[in-house]
Amino acid sequence: MRLSTTVLAFTAVLTLGLSSPGFSQTVPPVARTVTLSGPRVGMTFLSPGVVEKLREKQIDVGWAVSQFGWQFERQFFSTHSGLTAVTEWVGLIGGLEQSVAIPSLTWLVGLRTGSGAEFGIGPNITPAGAGLAVAAGFTVRAGVVNVPFNVAYVPSKAGPRVSVLTGFNLRGRR
Repeated sequence: MRLSTTVLAFTAVLTLGLSSPGFSQTVPPVARTVTLSGPRVGMTFLSPGVVEKLREKQIDVGWAVSQFGWQFERQFFSTHSGLTAVTEWVGLIGGLEQSVAIPSLTWLVGLRTGSGAEFGIGPNITPAGAGLAVAAGFTVRAGVVNVPFNVAYVPSKAGPRVSVLTGFNLRGRR
């Protein structure tokens, strides 16, 4: 009797183990990432409060500053319809035309549609202070070249900042 109890227990465990939901589901494919990094250029428009905050830090600029930098972007999820999830770091140096170098770093997480419309949100930090950046735009594709056009709005205690940026990147898999 003892042998049949052991066999019965073993058979029950084996049956339950092999029929578990984990074994009956398909394994998703390995995610592929796409690198979409490239140079960025544009302008940032500063509210009077931001200009004053920068003056307090011995940075004397007008209401508009040039921007030059690099965007490090990764597409980490996509659907068959073309909707993709992206994360990006945008490092910029502003004000070079006014003989100053104002650093800015923004981390955005967002979505891009198959037609190229895009939206992202994330933290931004500059000498004028930190804020939550909200960005939107679109990307024009020409073969392997992508040309993004974006507007970012960053409210802060000192006042809002609005940036208009463009650039390019080459679509490449990693």
